[in-house]
Amino acid sequence: MNDYEIAVIPGDGIGVEVIDAALEVLHECERRYGLTLGTTFYDFSADLYQRTGRKITTADLDEIGKLDAVLFGAMGLPDVRSPEGLEFGAQIDMRHHYGLFASLRPVRRFDGVEVPVKAEHIDMLVIRETTEGMFAGLADQHEPSDEVASDRMTITRANCERLFDVAFTQARARKQRGTPGHVTLLHKSNALRSNVLMERVFDEVAARHPDIGSAKYYIDAGSMYLVTDPARYDVVVTENIFGDIVSEVAAGLVGGLGTAPSADVSLERGVFQPSHGSAPDIAGQGVANPLAMILSAAMMLEWLGERYGDPRAARVASHIQAAVEAALAEGPLPRDLGGTAGTREVVDAVLTALPAAESTEVLA
Repeated sequence: MNDYEIAVIPGDGIGVEVIDAALEVLHECERRYGLTLGTTFYDFSADLYQRTGRKITTADLDEIGKLDAVLFGAMGLPDVRSPEGLEFGAQIDMRHHYGLFASLRPVRRFDGVEVPVKAEHIDMLVIRETTEGMFAGLADQHEPSDEVASDRMTITRANCERLFDVAFTQARARKQRGTPGHVTLLHKSNALRSNVLMERVFDEVAARHPDIGSAKYYIDAGSMYLVTDPARYDVVVTENIFGDIVSEVAAGLVGGLGTAPSADVSLERGVFQPSHGSAPDIAGQGVANPLAMILSAAMMLEWLGERYGDPRAARVASHIQAAVEAALAEGPLPRDLGGTAGTREVVDAVLTALPAAESTEVLA
């Protein structure tokens, strides 16, 4: 019997390649440390939709939801669009069906990777709200027009409370690992009524966590500070579309999306995927950077360890993270980080850097 059952959705483009890379690392961890993972593969790619019209359904989501977690590659192709003109993908369906209200996007500066800013230390967690904000109206009735189009931003108290509780809980956990233990809200309450409510609820939740520091900046000024003084941030929390943008700017500070994992989570479910897209222009060439996907797999194990009180899974997650750090510090580096290594070489470097199991760590 497996310790955990994982749904695997490779998706499109390099999603297939980076999923293969992450699974190879996970399989080696199974062999080395004894933690066993069952995998069930699903194809809801844009490519499949283009060929057959098949896309993810409520029944599919219910089936996948019976498993312990989802490992997701990358989905979408630029020329595959819905009738409304939006790019095709299952991510938003999963967020709404499972109530995945928070996207956790850690950003760290790794030794061996050149960065474009003058900052010795960058270690932050960007938390993007993922079910409301500027994405709240995606299911609204839409009348096609060449003259006018609109989207709506909706913020609710209930969602803000659970989002900010997650932010302060994450800050407390990070504080135990040596970060400042601080949460910053990026918002636009000077111009958006919805953000007035968001700021008010943030203040209320912050008052319930007096052991964790907090701050608030308007999104425009806060984005400037992200570039000019990134060390001021520990946990950053913000609205859906603000978070989408801020998390990618933050990733750019440490070399790009190639080392940017993410976890879309609720209190019960989690979907783990790299922050980068499907990159069809380099698909099949063996040059994709798999590290964000591998780090996302580590986040999955860490989340499973927390959810089920399983220190074994958390320990394996820390081994994978340490191996990625060592691979980046010692090389070879993938091409998007200034090196010449292809996917295979990077995976081999991570596998080589995995620590040997201690006698007390054989989990079978």
